[in-house]
Amino acid sequence: MPKIILASKSPARRMLLENAGVPFEIVASEVDEEVIKDAYASRDLGLEETTLALARAKADLVSHMHPDAYVIGGDQILGLDGKGYDKPTSRQQAANQLQEFSGKTHYLHTSVCVIRGGSLLWSDTASPALSMRVIGPEEVKTYLSRVDEAVFSSVGAYQLEGPGVRLFDRVEGDYFSVLGLPLLPLLAFFRQHKLLDF
Repeated sequence: MPKIILASKSPARRMLLENAGVPFEIVASEVDEEVIKDAYASRDLGLEETTLALARAKADLVSHMHPDAYVIGGDQILGLDGKGYDKPTSRQQAANQLQEFSGKTHYLHTSVCVIRGGSLLWSDTASPALSMRVIGPEEVKTYLSRVDEAVFSSVGAYQLEGPGVRLFDRVEGDYFSVLGLPLLPLLAFFRQHKLLDF
């Protein structure tokens, strides 16, 4: 059976595939994301298109090294009022982002694609809506001290599967996509290609 490769270092994507019982290997892709983001921003293309381009670039790079494998590429960009957000690089940046999200609804544009032999076989993008409750500076400070370094591992400075869920009033859309991968459509693709036994 052909190999399945995840072209990502994301612990969340890895966990989702492992929990679903998908046999796969990890080959991290070293794509310069900023170059792609800048190119799409200069052409005034949306965050969904940018997310899919990033996912595709990651899978494509690994596919050229492993042409017989089914390579999964994934990416996620948080969007609020048309502005894209990356993972915070400092506690202050995380605090600032959380205050910006306070009392508002933002979107997690999450894309996945599968490439084999350099050819795109399939892709999907989901954009769950997350409504954060109004949170004040003290709550943000308490939250950040509780989650510690984990705040740097997600684009929104929170993990919905952890204490970050307490920041929200409402989540609409696919839960797996919030975590980082539109998992159910991906599993359907694998079944269709006889890569899973059920």
